[in-house]
Amino acid sequence: MAVADVLFFLEHNPVMQKRVVHIETTGPKSPEYGTLHTPLNEATAEFLEQRGIRLYTHQCEAINHIRNGKNVILTTPTASGKTLAFNIPVFEGIEADPQARALYLYPTKALANDQLATLKQMVHFTGISASPAIYDGDTPQSKRPAIRTNARIIVSNPYEIHQVLAWHAKWREFLSNLRFVVIDEAHRYRGVFGSHIAMLIRRLLRLCRHYASDPQIILSTATLANPLEFAGRLTGRSFELVDRDASPHGKNHFVLYNPYYDGIGDRSTHEETKDLLGTCIRGNLQTLCFTASRKMAELVAVWARDDARRFSSRLAGAIATYRAGYLPEERRAIERQLKDGSMKGVVSTNALELGIDIGSLDAVIISGYPGTMMATRQQAGRAGRKGDPSLAILVAQANPLDQYFMHHPGQFFSRSHEHAIIDTQNPYIVSGHMLCAAAELPLQDEIDVQFFGDAFPFLLLELASQNLLKQTPHGWVYGGRGRAADAVNLDGTGCETFRILCNGRLLETMDRAHVYREAHKGAIMLHQGEIYVVRELDLETHTVRVAETDVDYYTQPLKEVNLAVIGTLETRTINGVTCSFGDVEVTELYTGYKVKRKDTIIGVEPLVLPPLTFRTTAFWFIPPADVEQRVAESGLDLAGGLHGTEHAIIALMPLHVMCDRWDIGGLSSPVYGESGEPTIFVYDAYEGGVGLAEKAYEILPELFATSYELVRDCQCEKGCPSCIYSPKCGNDNQPLDKEATILIFKQLCEPPKK
Repeated sequence: MAVADVLFFLEHNPVMQKRVVHIETTGPKSPEYGTLHTPLNEATAEFLEQRGIRLYTHQCEAINHIRNGKNVILTTPTASGKTLAFNIPVFEGIEADPQARALYLYPTKALANDQLATLKQMVHFTGISASPAIYDGDTPQSKRPAIRTNARIIVSNPYEIHQVLAWHAKWREFLSNLRFVVIDEAHRYRGVFGSHIAMLIRRLLRLCRHYASDPQIILSTATLANPLEFAGRLTGRSFELVDRDASPHGKNHFVLYNPYYDGIGDRSTHEETKDLLGTCIRGNLQTLCFTASRKMAELVAVWARDDARRFSSRLAGAIATYRAGYLPEERRAIERQLKDGSMKGVVSTNALELGIDIGSLDAVIISGYPGTMMATRQQAGRAGRKGDPSLAILVAQANPLDQYFMHHPGQFFSRSHEHAIIDTQNPYIVSGHMLCAAAELPLQDEIDVQFFGDAFPFLLLELASQNLLKQTPHGWVYGGRGRAADAVNLDGTGCETFRILCNGRLLETMDRAHVYREAHKGAIMLHQGEIYVVRELDLETHTVRVAETDVDYYTQPLKEVNLAVIGTLETRTINGVTCSFGDVEVTELYTGYKVKRKDTIIGVEPLVLPPLTFRTTAFWFIPPADVEQRVAESGLDLAGGLHGTEHAIIALMPLHVMCDRWDIGGLSSPVYGESGEPTIFVYDAYEGGVGLAEKAYEILPELFATSYELVRDCQCEKGCPSCIYSPKCGNDNQPLDKEATILIFKQLCEPPKK
């Protein structure tokens, strides 16, 4: 059976055909080969010839720019040959200058190991002395000095660089000769994490300036809506963009599959995924299935193996799980089996979304929209890499984003990628990295503003007033207790870090806001797909103690939100609606939590926690006065309509801005402030804000329109999890009024009648 046969089965099977809401077919596409301004050296040309490789147009364009000393951002799809496009000029540069060095940064150790193997192959076949080596937390202390001295290409990750910059004197030779900084899978560095990495890169470049080097920066990333803006914010440099994919592609069939086509759904997304995986494997399609968690990856694989045994024990043995937490040799074995074709089905978390080389696949199943179009296309792009026909299936969940696409397939296949947001002005993030920089090298009043932005002078004085910085004849030096790097968590903004412990073992760290939300006493907490119950939250020692459990219920916190506008930065009118953006102060008070089994509340427990107050950025809008009148005349609930509007906007913000709905907070009130006007607020749920509300404010008309379509086209009568119900609502989704929500959205999206 081939791709066409599986498609025929999906379209004609009595059960599955109802769930197939759309099939989009693209391709095939022929390759476009390019020309280099200067030919490759003999060794590199022979290396490519032995592998039957001809350079595509985009690869040649990138190589030409890098050879000319330009910073380059390369944003083409999975399997388009981005790695070769930067490896070739880096090796050329290293061969031309015997002292030249390169630093490769990867977000995961698996990717770093994969790249090291590729680099060693190039060294072996070209004879270019690069001595590539990995330098990360697993590198033995005994090997580190030799790597710093001898490796001309060091492969690492941001967490390791964050720790070693304070020891830059040991890196003098490497930093003074650093010619290239390659940042692969750069799209992973967005939001709070990306804002931290942006400051980390500036600290690295500051030390390079100290050692009289000025490396080129090469970014490799998935396709973004704002690649040049993103690259500039991530590094502080200007870039050349290479974004036209010239690699070949076979005919691809992309299926939108909706288990909730009838608004009910009698089987879960994961059960449907298991059946589709079995269908593809029995159809002799080598298939990769993506799930959202480790636990679901394991369960779907177990279910699929059980089903496969009814047909063939050999087939059941060719289904495996791939996820973080496995030993490296286990992951490598699965990768090899995928490449040689002996493994027919693999169920994975997003660990295989990134650029690890696993060869060519026939089909990809995505169990639930992964949150961004970028991730969706990265995952789907894993299939069809040989130019043969391929199949991708998105299996929808019941949430608003998934259901929006199921009801608007044209939007799914035509829309551009999201904006990747980085905020280099967040004072909490910037000040933390200023302390790290001061511990590395004294800060200079006028010189270092280029790395830390316009707020640099004010933050200097603020940190000095807290005795965290001290002025000396050589500049400002770090004066705090402990290592500055240990006080800065690259994954969050909070200066307060809580440790999550299970039997004395550290599982992870969280800031206070996440602890209140996910790790309060009694909470059922997920960590890497495993279930834990929180036994104790100690606010004084910043410690959370949890125990493993296996329960069929979950917890949901209840909170009250108060919000005060600190300052309005911008105001505009959209279809007669006054919309504003500015600084706000948010106070969140967690009052209790619900214990739920599926959608049934089986208990409510009180919580006593200090209020959580932080300043952030928000956009807000005031519906016209006649909206309130029309809602009242229709016998509807204004508060329920405002609340539903808030929920729908938050649910669809990830459609436009690369974020998760948990990164955003909201407040709606029928009577807000001194004026007593109905108002809806949407704010960044991080101290200082990270640019999410700001970007959404720029595209409010589009955000209003898609949110309106979501609610209007949902088949439910009074609201449901597919439109205006929210899993993160602190008010237990009360009140909500779908008809009033539609009426408000209609006002937001239609120009006022003259």
